[in-house]
Amino acid sequence: MVGKITLTASQEDYLEAIHHVIAENRVARSRDLVSRLGVNSSSVTQALRALSQKGLINYERYGVVTLTDAGEEQAHDVIRRHEALRDFFVRILLVDVETAETAACKMEHAMPRTIVDRLVQFIDYANRCPRGSADWVEGFGFFCRNHAGGPCEVCDEINQPGSPKTED
Repeated sequence: MVGKITLTASQEDYLEAIHHVIAENRVARSRDLVSRLGVNSSSVTQALRALSQKGLINYERYGVVTLTDAGEEQAHDVIRRHEALRDFFVRILLVDVETAETAACKMEHAMPRTIVDRLVQFIDYANRCPRGSADWVEGFGFFCRNHAGGPCEVCDEINQPGSPKTED
């Protein structure tokens, strides 16, 4: 369970970046974060000190940066929110990956966990349900491509009085 450590959006971005750099390179250094995040070294130093004071990373100037158990947990939570949002945008809303990544990065910090948890459940449902997912995502894609503005004719047929699908 993720603790009640309050982080800024920037600090969450640093935790996420540290996690990814460690996964790619086995270690993270300040210069890796400067490069990955496109910020200056003094900003990285300031952020690393703050994260260290919160007990989320192990950091000594000019040394490697590692995540503590609490930091790893926080990083996983941020990554989970990011991936859930990105997947929802790409798989359900049919947004291109680059746009979805950018939007997810902005929204992951502001969206309440309860909503993200529900999105995760929804994506899981969409991935598992053999009946609904493909049909309604394809239908939504058609709707978007054709800028359909009227009511859905199929739904109108199903919802007509006397329709077999609406009778009890």
